[in-house]
Amino acid sequence: MVTIGGTGVMVLGGLVAAVVAVLLALATRRWLGTVTAVSVAGLLWSLVAIALVTLVPTRPDVGFVPAETRSETCSWDYGGPSGAAFEVLGLDQRTLNVLLFVPAGLFLVLAVGRWWIGLVLAPLGLGLLAAYSLGIELTQLQLARLDRACDVTDMVDNIVGAGIGFALGLLLLPVVKPWRRRLV
Repeated sequence: MVTIGGTGVMVLGGLVAAVVAVLLALATRRWLGTVTAVSVAGLLWSLVAIALVTLVPTRPDVGFVPAETRSETCSWDYGGPSGAAFEVLGLDQRTLNVLLFVPAGLFLVLAVGRWWIGLVLAPLGLGLLAAYSLGIELTQLQLARLDRACDVTDMVDNIVGAGIGFALGLLLLPVVKPWRRRLV
């Protein structure tokens, strides 16, 4: 059985996705303008990075996880004990869940901020980011092989992160002015 997982796989996947995003930005900046092209590519990259971090098993040696041993429901224990058990760079799991979605919210606003329809697309996109978080948690619930857990705390933290990114994007809009085509 081939096992795939661990932070190395996540980082490698993120780097490959970043290269593809840069190529996409370079290919589309003539038509979209630099700010919008980078923002669209950044949004797509952040969605792939979120999927890698949340859906790739944390260890390559997980092996087979029997369906009988997986949880049948999501944890509704808001702020439960799992947040303190996982730490990276001195940051706990809850903080990392928030930070994971900040770029997606930020890039979303900048990607659609060029057009008037962005007034509709940005809030709709924020709702889709919330749905994306829900979809990830439901996938973690259904696929025992991932050795991940569905948790309402993760969903709330992810939505908060997307909201923070959204607010930062709104603050950056008048600075970067994506509606002005800057060909560099």
